[in-house]
Amino acid sequence: MKKNLMIALSVLAVAMMCCCKSATEKKSMEANTTDDTSHFVTLTDVVPDVIMEIRYFGTYNFVGTRIDGYEEPTALLTKQAADSLRAVSDDVITLGYRLKIYDAYRPQKGVDHFVRWAANIPDTLMKRYFYPDLDKSVLFEQEYIYEKSGHTRGSTVDLTLFDMKTEKEVDMGGTFDWFGPESHPDFCGNPETGKYTGDNSKSPIGRSITPQQFANRMILRNAMLRHGFKPLDSEWWHFTLKNEPFPDTYFTFPVKQLKK
Repeated sequence: MKKNLMIALSVLAVAMMCCCKSATEKKSMEANTTDDTSHFVTLTDVVPDVIMEIRYFGTYNFVGTRIDGYEEPTALLTKQAADSLRAVSDDVITLGYRLKIYDAYRPQKGVDHFVRWAANIPDTLMKRYFYPDLDKSVLFEQEYIYEKSGHTRGSTVDLTLFDMKTEKEVDMGGTFDWFGPESHPDFCGNPETGKYTGDNSKSPIGRSITPQQFANRMILRNAMLRHGFKPLDSEWWHFTLKNEPFPDTYFTFPVKQLKK
């Protein structure tokens, strides 16, 4: 009897600790949101050579409408991330390329818009362009949509390369924001070695990319890694500053030109 009582008390204590921890984590999450823009810059003020195509300001994106919180077609980043991206830009220019930006800082309001859209299963307006191989109901389960995004911390950027000779985007073998394994950096190749393998077994309907398309992805990846960014294993276009200054802070101010 005494033993059973001790076990019950232990279970109760653990439960109380878990409840307290959950409340503390929730409070911490709420505390780490802010609309302070003082540590951010308008990207073009630091990297004037970038080309801007802010997809969430327009309608050509997986939702099909302008995303909440995108008030102007501009890109914002923390000062540290912008300085590192300037080094990337200077690097790729010597190779004949410019950086083209799809997205940078993303306000929490925009992430919340994505979550509402994903929960609205009948809305498949842009399915054929961005997720033709997927049923929309799996977007949360397969982690294409999250309630929190690294973009909201201000040191993450989505981008590609622009060829100054052809005056076109470099062919990466797939579009930005394609939901599928074809977007993974290791699709048809090994990003650690830079070798093309042609292994397209992860593609649900046998899609593939060419050796040149894989090599193009590696040019962007290697330039970003050389200057302090880390990649994401599910998106060839997505990079975060390794030493991001606000790893636990989610910003809430809208995307628009910052006053100098």
